Amino acid sequence: MARVARLIVVAVGAAAAAVVGWVLFVEAPADLADLLGVLLAVGVTLFGVRLAARVAAAKFPEYNAAEVAVEGPITRDGGRRGPLARAVGASADEIVDQIEAADEDPHAEALLLKLNTPGGQVVPSDDIRRAAAAFDGPTIAYATDVCASGGYWIASGCDELWARDATLVGSIGVIGSSVNVSELADRLGVSYERFAAGKYKDAGLALKEISDDERAYLQGIIDDFYEDFVERVAEGRGMDPAVVRDTEARVYLGENALELGLVDELGTREDARARVEELVGTDVTVREFEPSRGPLARLRGASQSVAYAFGAGVAGRFAPDDGFDFRF
Repeated sequence: MARVARLIVVAVGAAAAAVVGWVLFVEAPADLADLLGVLLAVGVTLFGVRLAARVAAAKFPEYNAAEVAVEGPITRDGGRRGPLARAVGASADEIVDQIEAADEDPHAEALLLKLNTPGGQVVPSDDIRRAAAAFDGPTIAYATDVCASGGYWIASGCDELWARDATLVGSIGVIGSSVNVSELADRLGVSYERFAAGKYKDAGLALKEISDDERAYLQGIIDDFYEDFVERVAEGRGMDPAVVRDTEARVYLGENALELGLVDELGTREDARARVEELVGTDVTVREFEPSRGPLARLRGASQSVAYAFGAGVAGRFAPDDGFDFRF
């Protein structure tokens, strides 16, 4: 029905533009060359067709569901380095913008969220999760290759999570790390002179040995991050927190993840789309909401996500200027 309506709008617009062009540039100005008049009439007709097509697309869209993809490591800016560099991962700001644009689109009744990510930075991952949770309509996440850490964090904000048999799912854990080169520095004659305000400002700095109380302090931060992660997953997925903790940050293949309750169903994108049709009660046509990005950046982001897959212990990274690195 919508397709027929769009065709009618375009046809009427084209006919009206053709009539206006003919009258203005062929019939009225008798002193103009016929050829020039015809060309101008054709130009006005083409402009009218384009304008009518835009009006028809706005009034009678071809879609009633939106799809947004989260692919590659999640950062605030997608991993750009400098003003001319291209993003190689998932830009949280861009993804949030796309989800919000879909939410504001009156024609998008549901959201499909494609997840193929090993995780990424904490707050950007949570921004995406919040945007998905705030979408006014059914939100179905479907995972392709990897849905780990920050990716799973995002999935916990959706109504359902679908995965493939061979999808890697999970990695609900936290890791903290710091490269310690204090002995090497001693051998090279490099000394560490401390100029800091606050006992723990340089905790975990690579050039000095970590003390027992610094180790306890940093481990406490990791434990707090982990508890927050577990609670969010348990709440979003409707799971017992003890079951989430029992995963011990493992990744699972889709079938095992289904048995544990980490995913709702196994299936492809089309299966997830069919589930959306059940939820909205009508046939679904999907429009992909995505930022403008070149094919090279997409290829690099996909290859990087595969490289990160088995090392995914990350929902995010917190890297203060003391050299210690926290990862979910």
